[in-house]
Amino acid sequence: MARKKKQAELNQDAAENREEKMRDVAMLRRTAKEVKRHVVLTRVIALLIGILVAILAIAYAISYFYDKFGSFTVKVNKYDMAKQGLCLSETPEYDHTVSRLNADIVYDMTNISGEDLPANIDMVNGSHNGKNYIAYTFYLINSGSDTISYEGEMVIENVTKEVDEAIRVAIYKNGEKTVYGKTKSSGQGKEKDCDAEFLSASIVMRTNKEGFKPKDRDKYTVVIWLEGNDPDCIDKIIGGTIKFSMLFKIVETT
Repeated sequence: MARKKKQAELNQDAAENREEKMRDVAMLRRTAKEVKRHVVLTRVIALLIGILVAILAIAYAISYFYDKFGSFTVKVNKYDMAKQGLCLSETPEYDHTVSRLNADIVYDMTNISGEDLPANIDMVNGSHNGKNYIAYTFYLINSGSDTISYEGEMVIENVTKEVDEAIRVAIYKNGEKTVYGKTKSSGQGKEKDCDAEFLSASIVMRTNKEGFKPKDRDKYTVVIWLEGNDPDCIDKIIGGTIKFSMLFKIVETT
């Protein structure tokens, strides 16, 4: 009788051991699946983070490039656009109006003479650069319901290697042309090919308009080049960069 009882206890222990081993095996299988799932999830997250970082890096590079080496940007005060309808367009029909425009960049621009620029350079809308000059035509439009007065200012946002010493900026306002350049290095007035001097080291020019009625539009063409006949157009400015921007704002509403 005792032998049978002993055998029963042994059988029970063996059964319990088998059940415990089966539970351990199941736990190991479940743990392996969890580990595999965790590894896959980690790789997916790492891939998504990598893609996001790459997108941000590209966006930053584009932004940095425009900020540091971009040629020309036109802006309207966003409040003036939202509240009064002062806006920009690359076409006179202004089917698509915005508060900011970017002209295309010219790489490795070398010096030319302003006399070599096309005679009809202000007759093409949007970006129409040449090999060695920047040309951009846009329209400032009153798409609101009030008559306004506005001011505009063109500034130099960034310049390296004193390239601004030989830069020329021609502004065509409704077909009327004015050429701006930096004051002579000697400090004795404007260069002979210029109509006016830069207003300061950072301000090229200012413009204004009174009685700008609803649906009125002013056409602007901006042309930028290195003037080869300028005495300051020398080797030391090679590799220099410059960025301009033009900002318009409303000064009065009637």
